[in-house]
Amino acid sequence: MASKDGEGHSRAAVTGTVLFYLVAALAMVMANKWVLSSTDVPLFFLFTQLVIAVILFLVSHAAGLVKVPLDFSLPRLKHLAPLIALNVIGLSFSNFTLKYVDASFYQVARGLVLPFTCLTSYVMLSSRPSLRILLACGFVTLGFFVGVFLDGTPVSPLGIFFGVVSSAVTATHSVIIKRTLDVVKGSTLDLSWYGNTLSAVALLPIVVLAGEIPGVMKLFFGPAEETAVGAVSPLATFLWGSAITGVFGFLMSIASLLSIKVTSPITHMVSSAVRGVFATLLGVWLFSDIVTTGRAASIATILGGSIYYTWIKHLESQSQLQSSPGKAYERVPLEDVESGKASPPHVKPE
Repeated sequence: MASKDGEGHSRAAVTGTVLFYLVAALAMVMANKWVLSSTDVPLFFLFTQLVIAVILFLVSHAAGLVKVPLDFSLPRLKHLAPLIALNVIGLSFSNFTLKYVDASFYQVARGLVLPFTCLTSYVMLSSRPSLRILLACGFVTLGFFVGVFLDGTPVSPLGIFFGVVSSAVTATHSVIIKRTLDVVKGSTLDLSWYGNTLSAVALLPIVVLAGEIPGVMKLFFGPAEETAVGAVSPLATFLWGSAITGVFGFLMSIASLLSIKVTSPITHMVSSAVRGVFATLLGVWLFSDIVTTGRAASIATILGGSIYYTWIKHLESQSQLQSSPGKAYERVPLEDVESGKASPPHVKPE
């Protein structure tokens, strides 16, 4: 207990935070895949997840555990509109990606988040990456192409398309969040609250326009479908999956805040790698995914490039702190790759 992490937190606190985050992130991906493999209403499933998270926010607010703002004035909504639009698109495409690809391949399909983030930061924020950062992005991109084109295992072109678009949207989303934090006075919890609430409202008409209402009616009010002995019915799968992912989506908001306050960039780097490995193993165990040597090499390359990026970013931030004391370290929100649940990127105080 006397040993401290980067900011003076005990090892027990750091270990508990990392485990909490890992369990929440992995549960989100696996439960999502479980439901999306059996449902024809992926957008309504996402809407249900958001509503459950909003309800938990309100219950926590009423119990005094957290305080969320209830200001939905027109000026505030205008400022939040770009963020909400990207949030809805990103979450929807992320769910579609997971629906069409294996759980173990999900991180490969969305493996271009880091390169896209560096690109959008350069274009929109004039943040020029160093050569070592570009090298890290090159490793990640190589891993993506190995998994998609050189593995030999059949993959869904539609799933790859959704994954690439989702990666681009997530990268743009992270830049927009940086500009939107001022609206909520820098509070990531408030931004998570607004993101879940307003995204649910915006998603409801999209569910109707996408033609999912007949599927929803069939799911809840149609004749019961025959299932194998011991198998879970589609409705039970949907309800249990919605409850699990809704709760863990809410917990991810808390987990991201704890990660900011408790863990260091190096701890985050290690936990991201561990999460990727566990996601692959769980995909094999729960869904009988096939992980060939090529796919394993692809995943390892993407994880290695991401780890290298985090390490280089940490070294560069330390150098900047020495020349400009008080400047915050900033890292790409790799946790959003897995969860996608309105957990904004953040600035970690040093």
